[in-house]
Amino acid sequence: MMSPNNESSALALLSRIAEALDRIAPRPPAAPDFSVADAFVWQASTRQPVPVPRVNRVDMALLRGIDRVRDTLVENTERFARGLPANNALLWGARGMGKSSLVKAVHGEINAGSDRPRLALKLIEIHREDIETLPELMSLVRQDQHRFVVFCDDLSFDTDDTSYKSLKAVLEGGIEGRPENVIFYATSNRRHLLPRDMMDNERSTAINPGEAIEEKVSLSDRFGLWLGFHKCSQDEYLDMVFGYATHLGLVEDKAVVRAEALEWATTRGSRSGRTAWQYIQDLAGRLGKQIS
Repeated sequence: MMSPNNESSALALLSRIAEALDRIAPRPPAAPDFSVADAFVWQASTRQPVPVPRVNRVDMALLRGIDRVRDTLVENTERFARGLPANNALLWGARGMGKSSLVKAVHGEINAGSDRPRLALKLIEIHREDIETLPELMSLVRQDQHRFVVFCDDLSFDTDDTSYKSLKAVLEGGIEGRPENVIFYATSNRRHLLPRDMMDNERSTAINPGEAIEEKVSLSDRFGLWLGFHKCSQDEYLDMVFGYATHLGLVEDKAVVRAEALEWATTRGSRSGRTAWQYIQDLAGRLGKQIS
């Protein structure tokens, strides 16, 4: 049996060990201050959102040829910002047609709109490869006073990638579900987010093929809004070009701009908002004008 003196010494030693462990243990990260910026990028390595002082965005007025989806996303986002029911949104379709630009433009429009009060709406971008940490991000923002648009650009999942389950649980399926102050927007070239061969493989190996496919497709079903972006016509492409050129004061000869813009699209085999903007950058460089 341990003597009182030995017991006291042992307790003192354990106390010193506990204090030493407390000193060397990593401190829990401080709660993020979401008032310092309107936009953030989620850093999975530190489990912290990093403020973005200046968002790389295009003015809403410059997004041409997507009027219907633009209006739908603005209305959905504005309802959410005002605390009303709104849907998660999947912006899918042709490359370069302004999917990610629209998300950023809508966020800026609602926060800075002159015909509506300023709304405390925050944009947090999470990278595709960090989707597995999405539940941790949700835990951080759940108790915050602000409202958040969590945005993932170019979202898709490859064969044998199971991280889609984290997204699926956060959107609706988990016990806690999506926080009331969070909405999730994603862009993708695919409407169903998962490659066809992945779903075909599930069908061929599953005991119940129908249930396996339902499991995969149901991820897209978690998005209440499916907004499709399709390849633009020549007239829509030229409307984008002249919209940019007029806004930036680059139009000197419309016939020349038209001919050059069409040749530019032909050499790239694509007509899109991205192609139009790339031509405008080339035009501005040749004219010696800065694009702010």
